[in-house]
Amino acid sequence: MASAETDQTEALFSLKSYHVSEELGFILPDPLEELPPYYQPWMDIALRIPELAQSHELRSRINKMPLLSSNFLQKHKELRLAHLALSMMTMGYVWEEGEKDTVEILPRSLAVPYWEVSQRLGLPPIITHADAVLANWKRKDPDGPFNMENLELLVSLPGGESARGFFLVTLLVELAGVPAVKNIPTVINGVRCGDTEAVARGLEIISRSIEDMTDALKLMQVHVDPSVFYGIMRIYLSGWKDNPCMPKGLVYEGVQTAPMRYSGGSAAQSSLLHCFDELLGVKHEPKSASFLIYMRDYMPPLHKKLINDISLQPSLRSFVQQQDRKDLNNVFDLCVKKLLALRSYHINVVSRFITVPAARARQLRDQNHNSDGEMISRAPTALEERGTGGSSIMSFLKTVRDQTKDTLLPEASREIKHHS
Repeated sequence: MASAETDQTEALFSLKSYHVSEELGFILPDPLEELPPYYQPWMDIALRIPELAQSHELRSRINKMPLLSSNFLQKHKELRLAHLALSMMTMGYVWEEGEKDTVEILPRSLAVPYWEVSQRLGLPPIITHADAVLANWKRKDPDGPFNMENLELLVSLPGGESARGFFLVTLLVELAGVPAVKNIPTVINGVRCGDTEAVARGLEIISRSIEDMTDALKLMQVHVDPSVFYGIMRIYLSGWKDNPCMPKGLVYEGVQTAPMRYSGGSAAQSSLLHCFDELLGVKHEPKSASFLIYMRDYMPPLHKKLINDISLQPSLRSFVQQQDRKDLNNVFDLCVKKLLALRSYHINVVSRFITVPAARARQLRDQNHNSDGEMISRAPTALEERGTGGSSIMSFLKTVRDQTKDTLLPEASREIKHHS
């Protein structure tokens, strides 16, 4: 009897093997603030990126940087801080002079260790959500709360308080999603053993958590100035794949002679929404699906594996339809509606921070104005309609939102179409 119980326990779906924290979900718990002293030349530059970029000294400082071995980085958290620092330096190096004076070669002293650290972590050699958000925070008061007032970035990009706000608000959105992530196994195991109460209980917590994510995202308009985001910050998050500013890509000197192409940082690299899509059975149309699946290569490998493993579980949506219970149908649809509301609000944010400033920048260029709104007119023209991850942003987000709507159960779907 005991062995049968053990077998059943082992078969339960659990988050234990995926580098997911009980308290913080996909966020790296207590990231290191310092690397071993040998790596001080990296940190000396990484901690001063905004001021060095502003004084146009960043490239020359990196060009003089010694080539350091990555072999003395042993622990996972050391590798994550190194990847964060090298990522931020790389983005600063490439984009210091804007879209007009990009570089074709990343110098060996940065490219070689960056490539090695990336290989060890299974991350690409470019800034990712896993760097700039998940591993880029500290508490000012170690015993204080996890909120805007008590959080600080480890490494920043140009953009001052708006850069701090952008990365930390995104971190708080991740934190708000933790109860949802923790309840994914509850739902999966409930479906597996036909426990409708467990499924309903898990889905209720998930829907509340997704609503809290939307509320956290609303802090973006408090802490980030759209003209600073669009005119200063955004280019530093841009990649060298599908980017007309860098059509050839970037040569990582000492790694390989041919240029490589990587997409920039993107909200599509957050594992949260991918997990919800797989759990709820959201089916994306081919073009959106291929971009989202490609973005999974920019996540820590175990987070990518979790998303894939969720996709292999029995269908929650089919289970709900088979049970044909009103309470279960309602809570499933509530989850989908909360995800829909989050995606709709994200479209609103993108409009405020990209579409509106892009229109203003075009207007200023047409009028040859350089003073009024100078900040947004400096923004890269090549990125006007694109996300930093390389997608054509508005059509992509609206398509993804519409596919989410199609996941509602037939009756609720008719209802929502009737009202919209």
